[in-house]
Amino acid sequence: MSRSNPPSRSAAGLKVLLLENVHASAHELLLDAGCKVEALSGALGEDALIERLKGVHILGIRSKTQVTARVLASTPALMTVACFCIGTNQVALGTAHDLGLPVFNAPFSNTRSVAEMIISEIVMLARQLGDRVREVHAGKWNKVSAHCVEVRGKTLGIVGYGHIGSQVGVLAEAMGMRVVAYDIATKLPMGNTKMMDSLDELLEVSNFVTLHVPETPQTRMMIDAGAIARMKKGAMLLNASRGSVVDLDALSLALRGGHLGGAAIDVYPEEPEANGDGFVSVLQGAPNVILTPHIGGSTLEAQANIGREVATSLVRYLEMGSTVGAVNFPNLEMAPTAGTHRLLNAHRNVPGVLRDINRITSDLGANIRAQTLATDSTLGYLIMDIDQDVSTAVADAVRALGTSISTRVVY
Repeated sequence: MSRSNPPSRSAAGLKVLLLENVHASAHELLLDAGCKVEALSGALGEDALIERLKGVHILGIRSKTQVTARVLASTPALMTVACFCIGTNQVALGTAHDLGLPVFNAPFSNTRSVAEMIISEIVMLARQLGDRVREVHAGKWNKVSAHCVEVRGKTLGIVGYGHIGSQVGVLAEAMGMRVVAYDIATKLPMGNTKMMDSLDELLEVSNFVTLHVPETPQTRMMIDAGAIARMKKGAMLLNASRGSVVDLDALSLALRGGHLGGAAIDVYPEEPEANGDGFVSVLQGAPNVILTPHIGGSTLEAQANIGREVATSLVRYLEMGSTVGAVNFPNLEMAPTAGTHRLLNAHRNVPGVLRDINRITSDLGANIRAQTLATDSTLGYLIMDIDQDVSTAVADAVRALGTSISTRVVY
């Protein structure tokens, strides 16, 4: 049987909860679509989130809120989760998938902001600007050139050649750097970037190494003591991806022992819940180290773009059933058919489901004007445009199928 009976007829009247200061650009788009939007400035713990989600259809978060399997199982009205950021590891994606809940994110909108920060930090590390700035603020005049270099002609190694990594490469090349990259997936390099055959090969030739990978079992602690030892003496490491990717204890030893010449870290294994909370890291006080509070995508432009990108995906899902861009769900989109109602159905991917649905439409005398289906190994997602006069009866019958997970009629 279906998970719930969510409201029909597009987004009008659907309740949205936005947490963690999601940008006003998202509020505007959702309000224009007829949604009822509630916004909170901070994250919520598991119990508080479950309580607050009663009767809520759409949840929007950033990186702090943990949407656990228990949260998803305890909120039957929920239809979708939106991550107003790149990462989605804070959501129990498998559970959301099994419950028929697509999860959307913003894979593009903060690309430039992160890339610009990485480039600026490469220059800062090359000139030891972080240390000099702190010294002058403390009243110490230390005009030195030892170990300070130009970035022109140096080699930048990019680990993870996706949207951000490739943009970093373009900017670095414009500054005269030699760019090499490594990715587990085959990628077409931009400009003169050279793709490397292995991570080890990249580490061995790079003066600067910047990380742009997701959090997966394969990337967890990928830069450990062994990987750091393979880096060139005096090389510098930058991480604005995920806090689990780098062994900070090993990094601290390499910095204080002189093997590495510097580091810029923006993400950490554990981060404070709110601004102003205390922060402690083994890297504090290490030479030529830039520590920033997870601000790689924190620009006005990036946050506004993220708000628009994710909210647009939400509205297209709510009003047309489009799941293009969902990270855990079959991606499907179909142009609207005039004079019809659109039925959306998520179901267990077992033999005979489409036969059963088509039999229902036939028995009820419904004319299918357009139909498309996408599946993965366990879940199927159907978009079907049918005659308006029988759409409610068809939806009720489809919803009652033992294979159905969620069923909704829009427009």
